[in-house]
Amino acid sequence: MAAERLVVVGGVAAGLSAASRARRVNPRMEIRVYEKGPDISYSACGLPYFIAGRVADADALRVYTPEFFRARRDIQVFTRHEVTEISPSRRRVTVLPLGGGLEEVPFDRLVVATGAEPSRPNLPGLELSGVFHVNDLQAALALKRFLAEERPRRAAILGGGYIGLEMADALRQLGLEVTLFDHSANLLEAVDEEISALVEQELVRNGVRVAKPAKVEGVTGDRSRRVRRLAWEGASGGSAEVDCVILSTGVRPRARLAEAAGLRLGVAGAIAVNEFMESSAAAIYAAGDVAEARHLVSGKPVYVPLGTTANKQGRVAGENAAGGRARFGGIVGTAAVKVFNLEVARTGLSHAEARAAGFDVAVASIRASTRAGYLGGQPMAVRLLADRATGRLLGAQIASPEGVAKRVDILATALHAHMTVEQIASLDLSYAPPFAPVWDPVLIAAQEMLRQLRR
Repeated sequence: MAAERLVVVGGVAAGLSAASRARRVNPRMEIRVYEKGPDISYSACGLPYFIAGRVADADALRVYTPEFFRARRDIQVFTRHEVTEISPSRRRVTVLPLGGGLEEVPFDRLVVATGAEPSRPNLPGLELSGVFHVNDLQAALALKRFLAEERPRRAAILGGGYIGLEMADALRQLGLEVTLFDHSANLLEAVDEEISALVEQELVRNGVRVAKPAKVEGVTGDRSRRVRRLAWEGASGGSAEVDCVILSTGVRPRARLAEAAGLRLGVAGAIAVNEFMESSAAAIYAAGDVAEARHLVSGKPVYVPLGTTANKQGRVAGENAAGGRARFGGIVGTAAVKVFNLEVARTGLSHAEARAAGFDVAVASIRASTRAGYLGGQPMAVRLLADRATGRLLGAQIASPEGVAKRVDILATALHAHMTVEQIASLDLSYAPPFAPVWDPVLIAAQEMLRQLRR
């Protein structure tokens, strides 16, 4: 009897996690992974640090090669092979190799892990030389070459999300003049205004010009089709000379292939899945930045593309495609970013998200020291959000020069456990002068929230 065949579309985080888990669950299964691009298994989150020069070689970002998967895990990985069509009824995919020649490949199980793609704004001039995004390794390599060969002096960054902030940091480290444009009144929309203001202050302190809210109208170039000027509308609107433009205007699920196959799409156009990562089509699973997830606080489907989620969803999809019955519980959207000397993290719901989910939101904000003052403790801002009706924690945001990851992970764990603020205030957290004060900022924030809830 022939072995069942699993086909995985996409060879980065979710896809290779799915293939690897499927191999462990079913040693006899034939597994094929098709990746449209030349690269697999690399750290996309490390790209801004590669641009800045903190990662000297792109190979340091590459984790595994196709040869590793073939030799060590008996998984066939095909790069530069684009899946152009999925036929759920016939259980076939159509594959186009780089050299041409369409091939139909049958499957018994399929995992769609096509990831996300840059959400390019509809602006004139984005086809000019000097316009880049940094959402994949090849794009980052192209920008790195441009910076080395053209030596631009002035950069414009469109978008004040995670990548935009990290790229502002990276380009300033390289000595460029940087202007960051954002369409919103607040940077980093995943956090509330109070924390966003601290991010903006850190950018300005380090020489980044911030234009917001700003509506970029377009980019113009010279006779050589190179970027030379950017125009925008806003309170400080006008035009400015630029030598390169970085697009960090977000991503969207790369779901056209799935949509054409008739798979149901959910929030933000991502593939709708259940807790088993099953799509609306039999024997077809989806995972990673192309799929939605369930938020553990609101209970609603959301689209929050993060590498941690992609790996976990891929693992569940792979196990189930190989005959298991694993569940993906959901997410709380925990994320962190470093902007120059400021660490920023968030988990759960923002104020706007909590209100939209129907909660009566209480807010508590505190300032405290990260550790003993006599050992150089730094100021830390902690913002908690809770449900007035139940006292349950809904979300948290933190900003400080140090110690942010430790605290946000405490609060993310509390969200997973559906803890109340009163329970958090009683947590037995570690104390030693080099690491934390006797009253940790998390505990101080929880106590302040209790005062708010008792009013």
